[in-house]
Amino acid sequence: MSTRTITSFVLILLLALVALYVVIPSDYPDWVIDLLAWQPESSRNLDFQLGLDLQGGLQVLMVSAMPAGQEIPVGGLETARQIVESRVNALGLTEPVVQIQGSERIIVEIPGIQNPEQAVDTIRDTALLEFAEPPLGYSLETLFPGAVVRTDYGDDVEATGAITNTPVFKTIMTGADLKQAGPQRNEQTGEYLVGFELQPQASDRFAEYTRNHINQPLCILLDKAIVSCPTISSEIPDGQGQISGGFTLEQARQLAIQLQYGALPVPLEIESYKAIGPTLGQISVENSIRAGVIGLVIVFLFMLVYYRLNGLAADLALALYVLLNLMLYKLLPVTMTLPGIAGFLLSAGMAVDANILVFERMKEELRRGRSLGSASEAGFSRAWTSVRDSNIATLLTCAILFFFGNAFAASLVKGFALTLALGTFVNIFTAIAVTRTFVRVLFGLFGEQAVDRPWLLGV
Repeated sequence: MSTRTITSFVLILLLALVALYVVIPSDYPDWVIDLLAWQPESSRNLDFQLGLDLQGGLQVLMVSAMPAGQEIPVGGLETARQIVESRVNALGLTEPVVQIQGSERIIVEIPGIQNPEQAVDTIRDTALLEFAEPPLGYSLETLFPGAVVRTDYGDDVEATGAITNTPVFKTIMTGADLKQAGPQRNEQTGEYLVGFELQPQASDRFAEYTRNHINQPLCILLDKAIVSCPTISSEIPDGQGQISGGFTLEQARQLAIQLQYGALPVPLEIESYKAIGPTLGQISVENSIRAGVIGLVIVFLFMLVYYRLNGLAADLALALYVLLNLMLYKLLPVTMTLPGIAGFLLSAGMAVDANILVFERMKEELRRGRSLGSASEAGFSRAWTSVRDSNIATLLTCAILFFFGNAFAASLVKGFALTLALGTFVNIFTAIAVTRTFVRVLFGLFGEQAVDRPWLLGV
């Protein structure tokens, strides 16, 4: 057995142990979650994410609030649907269902929501961000956080605590000039902020304004309410800044989302929202999972009985294939729905199909009188083109399904395409690299017995 084979075998075992640790439910240390999980800090975990059909969630029904006598602009409701979907996705939630219902309603279904009030507020509200210049001679003592002022941008806002009879503040820029926004944390104070970056043209204007107004105040307003009025100490040439206001992490995330995705083209009101149960009954889910497990067990037994020693290598590779897929579902994360599970099981069957191609080629070479080692390598080499082409065809199909699922808001189709594509990528690795390593190891250990007993190879 070569040193290369031993090294590959050890690396595969380490990978299997890592995957097993991630897949098995456990009370993971914080450093492991921080290292492996990609979700926002507030929702970071290594749990399986379940879809609406498996665990239920929140349903929000929104209706157009156009003024009397005005009609919804052409394409306005679809644009609003896309913005709402972007806001929901930005919350760190996966596979929401956002679709138009009738001629003036949008229905939103969010799986596994933990804070429905925050989700509803984020979907509905739009924060108007303004950088405004206070009037000359205006007393800075009255520019306290929360005070509501008048600006020359849009309509005035009336709110409790508003400053009455105040001069109009001059709006320098608005949230429309934002390129991106996101929550940040001041490592020294622990305070959560909203960091922002301006569009290139707005960045140039902002640099010129700050250069010409050093030592003068510039107020940051949200919905006409003062957040802060810092004094410009120097030119800000890069168009980047921060909004502070004693935010919690959730408040900073919510504000960043509202700023990032801007105003809705159609005013929407929340008509109702309610918790919904899983669309599939518990019995249906259990039966579906049981059928999948039985199918996998039958595949394991078939490979072991028909291909014997090679089948054992294929079964070990298939077991690693399952672990790697489940680990990816946790780490990405992938929302598990019943169509997604179907995509996973289909890809598992295709993983076995690749091994069958390899082993049949190997048996042909053995019947021609080649040695065990050369027949093994020839089997993998000759089967590679067929395995490659079939997987490329599958990935193209997945891309088409994902594209149409995205275009028509068919998230269940997207889930099927995603799990099938992930399984296909893992299949390319396990069916060739992993199975080949296991075959080499088994032949190194039991090769002599296999030569004397061809039935061990199914020949």
